Amino acid sequence: MPALALTIGEPSGIGPEILLRAWQARRQQNLPPFYVLGDPALLVARARRLGVDVPMVEADAAQAAGRFDAALPVLPLENRFADTPGIPSGANAAGVIEAIRRGVEDTLAGRAAAVVTCPIAKKPLYDAGFGFPGHTEFLGHLAEEAAGRPATPIMMLAGPELRTVPVTVHQALAEVPRSLTAGMIQTAGEIVARELVERFAIPSPRLAVAGLNPHAGEGGSMGKEDAEIIAPAIEALRKRGIDAFGPLPADTMFHAAARRNYDAALCMYHDQALIPVKTIAFDETVNVTLGLPFIRTSPDHGTAFDIAGKGVARPDSLIAAIKLARLLADNAAKRSA
Repeated sequence: MPALALTIGEPSGIGPEILLRAWQARRQQNLPPFYVLGDPALLVARARRLGVDVPMVEADAAQAAGRFDAALPVLPLENRFADTPGIPSGANAAGVIEAIRRGVEDTLAGRAAAVVTCPIAKKPLYDAGFGFPGHTEFLGHLAEEAAGRPATPIMMLAGPELRTVPVTVHQALAEVPRSLTAGMIQTAGEIVARELVERFAIPSPRLAVAGLNPHAGEGGSMGKEDAEIIAPAIEALRKRGIDAFGPLPADTMFHAAARRNYDAALCMYHDQALIPVKTIAFDETVNVTLGLPFIRTSPDHGTAFDIAGKGVARPDSLIAAIKLARLLADNAAKRSA
């Protein structure tokens, strides 16, 4: 099985140091081989700044597995990075975008088993002309570009005890009721159910669907979206043979006993999905993008500019993302064998 492709993310954030820390923990954590798409000079400088001993070697995807145990394999980018921990720079945007694009290209070509992305900062990318709301949308564009057909990327937050999916993602809360449709919920449910089977190896997945309003609308007295939009979507999913149920009051569906009844929760907006999973296991939760022709995982945290370069960033979520990427790739390979 090929190695994993890791992108450096925003170089002024904690991405470089959690990559270095993850490689240091490779034996203790029994990590699969990976290589970094980045700037070797920046990684050397960051290792020196942190006082960590990480030997590095320039290597491509084919060479990475054989060199991983002795040194961190790095595939140099055409674009170099400015080493300014804690201070984002638009000058780094080209390299950030190049790393993501090349990681996806390697994965689609079979040179890498999956792509694992460190966190990016959106504003420096926007300032440099980046035309996508975030990582997920750019990955969807790359999938469409490669396949010549539309892709529907779906964000999943996967922790050891809970998986959640926001149907609407990065939009103001006031806009959610206006933009939410039964078709969106049905599409998300179909993609999640399919990939729980194909990549998570769950043969008969169960989907809990959250309501939008308090008490899932309380019979229409607290909003009609639950009855008029969410319930019909659930019925459509059930007609397609998917074990979906709800709409459920969101305040009672995330405690331990409730979580035993489903494999993933479809949530109606960003914080409804992210608050419970991050509260339960912040350091072990992974951002997984479903609905793409390749596997992509990422830590569930951001760039953490406030602690970048200080040597205190923990690599736990990145380590979890690396392990999950390997598991999903192995599961997918078994199904296609």
